[in-house]
Amino acid sequence: MTEPRTTGGRTAGERRLQAVLLDMDGTLIESEHLWGESEAELVAELGGVWGDQDHERNVGNAAEPVGRYIVELTGADLTPREVADLLYEKFRAKLEGGAELRPGAKQLVTMVADAGIPVSLVTSTERALVGAAIGGIGLESFDDSVAGDEVGANKPDPDPYLVAARRLGVDPRRCVAFEDSVVGVASAASAGCVTVAVPNHVEIAPREGVVLRESLVGVDVDWLESLVADR
Repeated sequence: MTEPRTTGGRTAGERRLQAVLLDMDGTLIESEHLWGESEAELVAELGGVWGDQDHERNVGNAAEPVGRYIVELTGADLTPREVADLLYEKFRAKLEGGAELRPGAKQLVTMVADAGIPVSLVTSTERALVGAAIGGIGLESFDDSVAGDEVGANKPDPDPYLVAARRLGVDPRRCVAFEDSVVGVASAASAGCVTVAVPNHVEIAPREGVVLRESLVGVDVDWLESLVADR
């Protein structure tokens, strides 16, 4: 994990909204198609076929669970970790051209930071790829970041968001989390965060404590504050 950035005069304990926690893939960056292409290429090399349904089942998952799925699909004589490493190599190569930002993503991070609200990146992607993947915004724009290989259990477990809140010294119930996947929403909501679901490649069913939104465009501090007003 990175060390949390000093937030200077920020007084999170004095405001209703204490922090904003942001997923990366599919939420801030348009990378799901890059993952899909990487998965399809690797599965083909292992003698299998990767369809849209396979990709949808794995959106938001960490690399090793995806690796396990690919092993089961192809019967490859590899461990899930070995498959995950091969998948990461392909994804890293595709990142050389840069990942396109989702509409409103950079504006949201900038707006939250300018308002003095702590903001953390909470991603299932492993640390080795985070800096390159989020390069269009810049990892330095966040107070902290938690990567997928830095938690005891990954999404859909609540641990990533609980770790992020603990490192910022805030109450997860007074945080707003943004997610685009079913597993990500489950993780953030189970941690107690007010969760804003911005569906990208998969549908997200209504759930208590989850607010559905079409995009990140137009999000402002007053709206974020209103989400935790009754907590």
